[in-house]
Amino acid sequence: MSSTNSRTENDDPPLEWDDRPSDPDVDHLLEHLEELEGLVDDPAEREQVQKTMHVARRIPGLDAVENGIRKYTARDMAEAFVGSILLALPLLVEDGVFEIAEHFVAFTVSGVPIFLLSNIFFILLLTTSLIYWTDIRKVGVTKPLFGFVPRRLVGVLGISFLTAAGLMVMWGRIFEEGPTTAEAFARITVIWTAGAFGAALGDILPGESEGHDVTIDNLDDIVSPDR
Repeated sequence: MSSTNSRTENDDPPLEWDDRPSDPDVDHLLEHLEELEGLVDDPAEREQVQKTMHVARRIPGLDAVENGIRKYTARDMAEAFVGSILLALPLLVEDGVFEIAEHFVAFTVSGVPIFLLSNIFFILLLTTSLIYWTDIRKVGVTKPLFGFVPRRLVGVLGISFLTAAGLMVMWGRIFEEGPTTAEAFARITVIWTAGAFGAALGDILPGESEGHDVTIDNLDDIVSPDR
């Protein structure tokens, strides 16, 4: 019996051409590469893994990767900040912000400002739908906080809220005419509505940014890479 033609009973039969996958599972590959990136300690090896991920994301003809956004980087945060500034600034000089804020806190049910809470819910829904449910970009949820909270959503909402609050304080608009604490917060939410919209657009429109994928686990390495 010829050894070159012999096969054992445990050998798997070769895949026929029609049985082989027509497209590579790049999403699965990227998941393994991201896990490997977190395990690698050597900077040179980590850089090589990142280059491999970069090449994989640019494979043409795959809907799972093409024009998709998976990483959340410091540049994304900066773009969200700029977008928030652009849409929040015009509202800062409008006295209508005060009237809307008064309306939010004036209507209550059992002491609960229904319109104020509804506006906050509207901001959450608007931002989530703009990032994840529209066809502007294909945005994936990777490495969520606590296992289920999208990092990008938290970043966009947090950056836009802090931007709105900071601008209101810096421009002296938050305490003008002596508002109550609830009215002052309501004023911020009015600016936040536009700011969150601008932050979401500023984040996703440029596409996926270069740089380190910011997570809680690698935050110390990004801030102090030489430590």
